[in-house]
Amino acid sequence: MKKTPIIHWFRQDLRISDNPSLFKASLKGSVLPVFILDDDNPGKWSMGAASRWWLHHSLESLNRSLQGRLTFLRGDPLEILPALAASTGAKEVCWNRCYEPWRITRDTRLKHKLREQGITAESFNGSMLWEPWEVHKSDGTPYKVFTPFYRKGCLGAVPPRMPLPLPVKMDCPGPPEESLPLEALELLPRIRWDRQLEPHWTIGENGALERLAIFLKDGLPGYSEGRDFPARPNVSRLSPSLHFGEISPNQAWYGAIAAGTGIDLDHFQRELAWREFSYGLLYYNPGLPEINLQKSFDRFPWRSNPELLDRWQRGMTGYPIVDAGMRELRETGYMHNRIRMVAGSFLVKNMLLHWHEGESWFRDCLADADLAINSASWQWIAGCGADAAPYFRIFNPVAQGEKFDSSGSYTRRYVPELARLPDRYLFSPWEAPRSVLDAAGVSTERTYPEPVVDLRVSRQQALDAYSATKNQPGQ
Repeated sequence: MKKTPIIHWFRQDLRISDNPSLFKASLKGSVLPVFILDDDNPGKWSMGAASRWWLHHSLESLNRSLQGRLTFLRGDPLEILPALAASTGAKEVCWNRCYEPWRITRDTRLKHKLREQGITAESFNGSMLWEPWEVHKSDGTPYKVFTPFYRKGCLGAVPPRMPLPLPVKMDCPGPPEESLPLEALELLPRIRWDRQLEPHWTIGENGALERLAIFLKDGLPGYSEGRDFPARPNVSRLSPSLHFGEISPNQAWYGAIAAGTGIDLDHFQRELAWREFSYGLLYYNPGLPEINLQKSFDRFPWRSNPELLDRWQRGMTGYPIVDAGMRELRETGYMHNRIRMVAGSFLVKNMLLHWHEGESWFRDCLADADLAINSASWQWIAGCGADAAPYFRIFNPVAQGEKFDSSGSYTRRYVPELARLPDRYLFSPWEAPRSVLDAAGVSTERTYPEPVVDLRVSRQQALDAYSATKNQPGQ
């Protein structure tokens, strides 16, 4: 007799271990694992190109773990899942929750639709240490400042659940006839620029667990200081895997507790908590990707300059540490966190280009592009977020390069045309004498450009613009 399956809908939980929905479903009986590419409901918040590339390979890895039994479908889950339940006889559909506004709207409608058809619909927390409504101030309102959110909210809350084990038994039927080949999802670009990203990653659950293990052994010791230096191995590079759920934050949280102590452990847990804080900001402020949380910035005189924006996107600003970061982004689908702040500050405070431009570019180019974190981080660097860096805190790209890449190894890797330039001039090549530039093979006409803006002048322009905005009467 054919078993009636329980449908587990994979979303941003592309793993077998510590997967609450999959684990609970496996205890009940036969599981039909399904992934649906939904390009219908996200609208303007559809995945960028780098994220689609990562997703393809992550699904490929997950399907191998499931011995080829993952069902691939494409379209609107509101139509697909009720129809799939009817065709397979499934009486239950389960999934792990997501927190983007468009997903919440869609999933709420889906639950109602399934239940109206007599199908059990159940969701679980598979991607957060604490869900947004579980961490709040004593008066019940959400935190708007990160440090008390972490110190009082997170560390004062019930500890996160321990990671779940692998399912004891995974009884999965073969994919139904309507299942598509992975290639039919068309996640890979037609012009294969993505091949330059491949050498930098091992994508999938096993790769994520391996990166975590290496980080806990080699990167967590010294993390509190070393994480600011892009050439050091003190970053986990887990952000794409956390975004797609190849690893859970619970696995990272408790793995770090088992491996580290003191300030290094605390700083890593703070980074995981920033992820939670960002999700809370989005949950309580659905307009976060577009709307300034500090309304005074609605009057800020942002410029429109496509040529400047193009120079920033291509890593040709004339400021080596900024350009190194932007080229790392294009080459790997990732950028070191310290350099993200430097490059972001340069865009909004030296070029005076809208933070929306940066959010959009990062969303397309980052493999770890996450609507909550990307939006919250850009609002932070622009000075318009809930707990933002003060607008007058303007990162000096020369000083940042000299402080955090003093050997120049990071910058020379991604800006090789400056590789032979002496350290003294690496972060300000325009100050080098002609003889030094010639000896290093650097030419402002042929190899590396002059700066697109003057740091001192552009800094003052940004401060003047902020002062004028701040002093305008409210609207």
